[in-house]
Amino acid sequence: MKIYLDCYPCFIKQAIQAGKFVTDDEQVIKEIVDGVAKMLPDLHPGATPPEIGEAIHRHVREVTGMRDPYRKAKDINIEEAKLIYPELKGFVETSDNRLLTAAKIAIAGNIIDYGTNRDFNISTEIHTLIDQQLGIDNFEEFKQALSNARSVLYLADNAGESVLDRILIEEIKAPVTYAVRGIPVLNDVTHDDAVTSGIAEVAEIISSGTSAPGTILRTCNDDFLELFKKADVVISKGQGNYEALSDIDRSIFFLLRAKCSVIADDLGVEDGDTILMGLNTGN
Repeated sequence: MKIYLDCYPCFIKQAIQAGKFVTDDEQVIKEIVDGVAKMLPDLHPGATPPEIGEAIHRHVREVTGMRDPYRKAKDINIEEAKLIYPELKGFVETSDNRLLTAAKIAIAGNIIDYGTNRDFNISTEIHTLIDQQLGIDNFEEFKQALSNARSVLYLADNAGESVLDRILIEEIKAPVTYAVRGIPVLNDVTHDDAVTSGIAEVAEIISSGTSAPGTILRTCNDDFLELFKKADVVISKGQGNYEALSDIDRSIFFLLRAKCSVIADDLGVEDGDTILMGLNTGN
């Protein structure tokens, strides 16, 4: 997905937010924002939001010397999600459609996103979203693809929601490989976060190699690219992965919540809708 003009204020907001996670020194935060502002005029027309996101958070690390500004927030989100895991797992156990319920729980977890929103209550929001009708509903294609799959590549997004990704992975019969970010960026899940979330108990964890807040293929390592090419089913979680991969020429299932008007317009849905969409899946 290309960058729209409405993305520009969000880039500045991300820079300010990341700075405030590290320091109260307004001069340092201003240095971060000034650097990001200088990047914007030079964006090439085909750039995607995760590409500028990668540059923004590299700049934050360089200015502050802080490798993982969102560390504390990620730890809190993971623990909050673990607290509601048993209840949500129970929803699946008693559901008439276990896979659909698990998918909706995983999608609902996508609210945990400091790139677009900090004002949320995990438990309240997730319970609301589980009952929400999907804005794009390609569940039948998703179910059919998984029923025939011998391998599944699951592209992770945020650290807190990885706890809820586990619920979906546990309903998938084929072996699952769970791909995480190469280094910390935003509150996205890394290898250590995925282990803390319990993913290692249900899937193999690998690094995609990218430091971007989205799976930009040219920045990924060879092992990941080989899996991406060969996996029978690719599940892509979150806005960043959608922004990076929505124009790719292979079959992918996108699971996300549209958390801004730009994404909603690009998908042709309402802001706030939950999405289970197949790309190049024959739907």
